[in-house]
Amino acid sequence: MFKNIKLMAAAGLVAAMSLTSCSGSDAAEKKEIGIQLYSMRQLLEPGQAYENNLPALLDTLSKMGYTAVEAANYDHENGKFYGLTPEEFKAAADAAGVKALSSHTGRTLTKEEIVSGNTEDFYKWWDKTLADHKAAGIEYVVVPWSNVPDSLSTLKAICESYNEVGRRAAAQGLKFGYHNHSHEFQKVEDQTMLNYMIENTDPENVFFEMDVYWTMMGHEAPVDLFNKYPGRFRLLHIKDRREIGQSGMVGFDAIFNNADKAGVENFFVEIEKFTDGAEKGAKESADYLIEAPFVKASYPVAK
Repeated sequence: MFKNIKLMAAAGLVAAMSLTSCSGSDAAEKKEIGIQLYSMRQLLEPGQAYENNLPALLDTLSKMGYTAVEAANYDHENGKFYGLTPEEFKAAADAAGVKALSSHTGRTLTKEEIVSGNTEDFYKWWDKTLADHKAAGIEYVVVPWSNVPDSLSTLKAICESYNEVGRRAAAQGLKFGYHNHSHEFQKVEDQTMLNYMIENTDPENVFFEMDVYWTMMGHEAPVDLFNKYPGRFRLLHIKDRREIGQSGMVGFDAIFNNADKAGVENFFVEIEKFTDGAEKGAKESADYLIEAPFVKASYPVAK
């Protein structure tokens, strides 16, 4: 079934070229806009044959103007992304004209591992995960969740493990990071969880992917954190209550105008709720960012 992907490539590229002329921008000015594939979960429900419908979905996203995707379906046991081997997943994205750029996956230390100090299985899990992501051509590997720990000593152990995973990722040419929700703005003893994580991880090996919507739901201002921790937020999740720009409550202009200070290299749209379905919501969100004068065509990679 996967061999048909290559046969789709030419048609997909032709369609993408025709869309460029419709966007009102020259090809050289096309904006680099990513999307978290969790946004399209309505079209990728469990039980479907991912390897059959994912290539068509990637082609659709490319035609909307998206240039990159962030995966959310890594299967560690089988070493696959959406039912595809790492090499097949990369080929499917390439055929659609998008970059398989980032991935959400994660394993944090268990309480037993923290207490015993036996982390052999933890790092074995991560070594395989990093190798699979490298084979897929993915550049950023992001942990999407960690529960609020019961003590600073536990949080310290988690941060130390992330530092080590980050070192192993860097050795393979990958970047390792953490994505926040709103619960990381709770206190652990006398420390704000996210602040402690930022301050106790090595900026050379651990970056943060700020979810701007969940940051606001945690009663923090994204730009304030950019100023407090410059250079630490290499990725952003651009999110609103529904489609991007739908609520008017998120100051996207201020966020993007301060992206250089944050250290932003790339960003991904993530849509959790839709006004009228996933495809329409994804298209409206892409259109908003393509037309927004404060969104640059691309962002420099931090040195």
